[in-house]
Amino acid sequence: MSSFEGSRIDHLNLPVTDLARATAFHTAALAPLGIEPLITVPATPGQKAMQAFGVHPKPFFWVVASDRAPSYDDDTHLAFTAPDHATVDAFHAAALAAGATTLRGPAMQPEYHADYYGAFVRTPDGVNLEAVCHRAV
Repeated sequence: MSSFEGSRIDHLNLPVTDLARATAFHTAALAPLGIEPLITVPATPGQKAMQAFGVHPKPFFWVVASDRAPSYDDDTHLAFTAPDHATVDAFHAAALAAGATTLRGPAMQPEYHADYYGAFVRTPDGVNLEAVCHRAV
């Protein structure tokens, strides 16, 4: 394992105005990373509708229906770890096919560290989403 891998973050909730669209987008874009929909929480009194994504059995990324349009700027950034460069490339292609736009195509990003290979896209909700591999090959 690279010294850049691993995290202590348990989960992240991202508010979205169109839960169905966000679920469809993230299902397609995150599939190359092995991240899949795990839990669907319907709206009930006192509970917003949510979709959890993760690697079975652990959800760690949730999209949550929001009544207000969230405002994401260029600094709203979420990155997922990929095991290799081919997976970063596959994430990029899947995200574009699902409606994202390229911010930075798959490439070495040496400003972060010598082995950093990442691809950055803007999701339909405006989030800067990335897949990154921390290995030279």
